[in-house]
Parts: sequence; C-alpha cells; structure tokens
Amino acid sequence: MFIGEYQHTIDAKGRIIMPSKFREQLGDTFVVTKGLDNCLFVYPNDEWMELEKKLRTLPLTSKEARAFTRFFFAGATECQLDKQGRILIPANLRKHAALEKDVVIIGVSSRIEIWSKDMWDGYNEDADLDHDAIVEHMAELGI
Repeated sequence: MFIGEYQHTIDAKGRIIMPSKFREQLGDTFVVTKGLDNCLFVYPNDEWMELEKKLRTLPLTSKEARAFTRFFFAGATECQLDKQGRILIPANLRKHAALEKDVVIIGVSSRIEIWSKDMWDGYNEDADLDHDAIVEHMAELGI
C-alpha cells in the first residue's frame, strides 16, 4: 500500500527521485501514465494489469469508454528506477502534469500520484472541493 506525501524536484533531464518507501513496492518495472486532475498515475505492474483487465471489459461501442481507455493507454510508459532511485518522466507526461521544478509525490493506496507542487497546492485549496459533500457521497457508496 502506498501512503504519504513527499516533496521533490524534477531535474533538467526530467528525472524525479522516487521516495525510498515506494521503491520496493514498485518492483523492477512499473507504469506511469496520465492521471486525472492533471497529475500522473504510477502503477506497479500487478495493479496496472488489474486496471487493464477492467478497461478491457468496457464496451467498444461506448464513445466515453473508448476515450477513457485511450487516455490511459496512449500516455502510458513503462519505467524503471535508475541506481539513484530516479525515474525519467517523458516530455508528454511532464507537459500533461505541468511538471517543471517542484513536485509532490503522494501514495494513494494502490497507486502513486505525481503532481506539480503548484497544482497540488491549488487542488488542496480549491473552494469547490466540498469535503462534507464528498464524505456524504462516500457514505452512499458504503465507505
């Protein structure tokens, strides 16, 4: 399980140090793809395979399902850690998440999210993020 919030920087070559607590769980190779809310999602291979199975069951006749599947798979790339514990984020993914210098890496249970610090701060300060309404909706879902 991935938990926690870590502040890092992205270097001029587009590399980010992955928090040491996440490295072992990620394994030798893992997948980085476009995430929702303008961040990146990082999945260990077993979690990526589970997501792939679920997305395969979506109906090909659904325009939204095709768009959602394209969104995740077209931007996906297989990554591995270098000897310093860094990953190289491709330019298209850096652009999607507006990663320029300061980044925040968070653990979200079965995945990791990589955010621009400015975007993360904005998300957390967003007046539209009504926590009470979210909690009520989670209760309706049985959480």
